[in-house]
Amino acid sequence: MWSICKKDLQQFFSNLTGYIAILLFLLVNGLFLFVLKDSNIFDFGYATLDKFFDLAPWVLLFLVPAITMRSLSDEFRTGTFELLLTRPLTKWQIIGGKYLSILAVLLFVIVPTFLYIITIKTLSVHGSIDAGGITGSYIGLFLLGAVFTAIGLCCSGFTNNAVVAFLVSSFVCLLAYFGFNALSRLPFFVNGPDYYIEMLGIDFHYRSISRGVLDSRDLVYFASIVFLFLLITVKNLHKK
Repeated sequence: MWSICKKDLQQFFSNLTGYIAILLFLLVNGLFLFVLKDSNIFDFGYATLDKFFDLAPWVLLFLVPAITMRSLSDEFRTGTFELLLTRPLTKWQIIGGKYLSILAVLLFVIVPTFLYIITIKTLSVHGSIDAGGITGSYIGLFLLGAVFTAIGLCCSGFTNNAVVAFLVSSFVCLLAYFGFNALSRLPFFVNGPDYYIEMLGIDFHYRSISRGVLDSRDLVYFASIVFLFLLITVKNLHKK
């Protein structure tokens, strides 16, 4: 499994794709946080990264599928997946290695944003920030990326066309992240099962962790979604 993870990491950073992904994430968030008039933190007036954690999920929603779209689809297209099967690895180990390599890429994407914390703390009047809320938000952001990674990897396993994998995984991520929230607001569900429908969505649990409180129910939810999509991926590989 670790050999698969190492191979995919080397392949990702062997060209400009990996570096462009990191720069794109930092550039988009940096523009919204420090440059654009209606969203920058200077106009907000408070030493907080709430705007970053509101924007970052939407950037990840398209960035993660762009990273995962070639994970399995290119293996099918080039015929190298058959070579993977000749190794003494189970399908769970193959998928696990690819999944861990993408999580490592996500860490490379998220860690540079710690500079935002230093910037906010420096600019604050008293030099203090909500450390608990920011820590919880970063944990929630990583868990969110982990779910999007599982979804993207799953969608990549159903086609040998990377563009199709990107489009489908972006749609599924959007649906899982915001779909249940939107569904719960329909007049038909208001003052009824709307709360329970909203709980099915990723957005609900992401916002819950972002408050700085690690609830076991949120952690179980994210772990369950990741396991579900990885299980679907493995089952799909067995069919192939």
